[in-house]
Amino acid sequence: MATKDKMETTAGSWMLMGSKVPRDAFVVSRLREAGAVLLGKAALTEWAHFRSSNLSEGYSARGGQVRSPYNFTVSPGGSSSGSAAAVAANQCMFSLGTETDGSVVIPAERNALVGIKPTVGLTSRSGVIPETRHQDSVGVLGRSVRDAALALDGIYGIDSRDSFTSQQRGKTPQKGFAQFIANKDALKDARFGIPWESFWAWNSPEQNLELLEVVQLLVHEGATVVNRTELEGREILVNPNGWDWDWRGKLGFPNESEYTVVKVDFYNDVKSYLSELSNSPIKSVEDIIQYNLDSRGSEGGVPGIHAGFLGGQERFHESAATKGVEDDIYQSALSFTQSTSRHGIDSALRNAGGKPLDALLVPTDFQQAASVAAQAGYPLVTIPAGVNKTRTGMPYGLMLMGTAWSEATLIKWASAIEDAIVANRGGRALPEWRDYRRRVLPIIYE
Repeated sequence: MATKDKMETTAGSWMLMGSKVPRDAFVVSRLREAGAVLLGKAALTEWAHFRSSNLSEGYSARGGQVRSPYNFTVSPGGSSSGSAAAVAANQCMFSLGTETDGSVVIPAERNALVGIKPTVGLTSRSGVIPETRHQDSVGVLGRSVRDAALALDGIYGIDSRDSFTSQQRGKTPQKGFAQFIANKDALKDARFGIPWESFWAWNSPEQNLELLEVVQLLVHEGATVVNRTELEGREILVNPNGWDWDWRGKLGFPNESEYTVVKVDFYNDVKSYLSELSNSPIKSVEDIIQYNLDSRGSEGGVPGIHAGFLGGQERFHESAATKGVEDDIYQSALSFTQSTSRHGIDSALRNAGGKPLDALLVPTDFQQAASVAAQAGYPLVTIPAGVNKTRTGMPYGLMLMGTAWSEATLIKWASAIEDAIVANRGGRALPEWRDYRRRVLPIIYE
């Protein structure tokens, strides 16, 4: 995120060192106006994990490998890895991160944090190094729902440099989102849905047992929980074999693939961002590719030579091959992914045959859930729910999923659930700094 000061804005790559941004990113200017003290910038998965499907999560050439304070050897989550690790390690009160597809909620979960990924258009992306204007959303990470909500209050708003933000007019509360913080007593009026076949059935059974204890706690506190509130069309929305944003394309349906949109948007959107930089020769995806080839020792421009970038930069090549042409397949993919994901989530919330639901409860660890919300442009809030009883000791979360512009509702229920968990099970798990002497690269996915 651009800062018009002495800090660098590089997406973790050496190639943008020394480049000059024209102004603060809008969200940064909002924080300054609110009186926030900017302590620094966090490391991330380089280029927000776009460059390759095979890399070490949390690694960048400039920042090295981000380590979770819970376990130094396993993935800290990404791409906003450093944003999460810094808050979890008590280095700051809150941080910002950009989510295209899970990049706020996943690192928040893996560092026992609250993560809020807003509706696309609630927070401006101007001055933020992009992936896709259709899914990028600047979110917040904090140790409590209150901290995260206060941070969100400090950054959202309409920005003339991001046309998507005009859609929030008349859809946001006048006094911000922190006013909706609630305690566990509010749960007596709550109606939650469990989309079991859509998401839960594909998650770890052991983790599900732990999460269902939390769900039972909510019922004990008076909440109504409805099981099997499924997303219509889940068969084409949810990849049962793991997260892969081109899984529909690999099945022969590029006109139904999220990645069809992302790789074209990246070509155009990053070109637009780079065009505003001075003192930088990097102006296009092609320039990015060539720099990585020329600097293969540090930037891993080809596969298999750098432990942090084992896949090289195949996604940059795939983006360059599109030349940014928004052809019929692109338009079909954009329409398909947005309409099916929005209909899927909204159909589950309507709870056909029953009363509408306040939110869907989802295992944060099942990353395909975040992917559906990403394509819809819908909000998510994840809260700490426990720690995996394995050798890793990594945290896991419970996520609330809602429709567009439902942040106030999600924050209300997330804070009420958080209060119930704290009252009955204690506060969020603190870091144990496991394996702090080890510096494995690539990071272990476990």
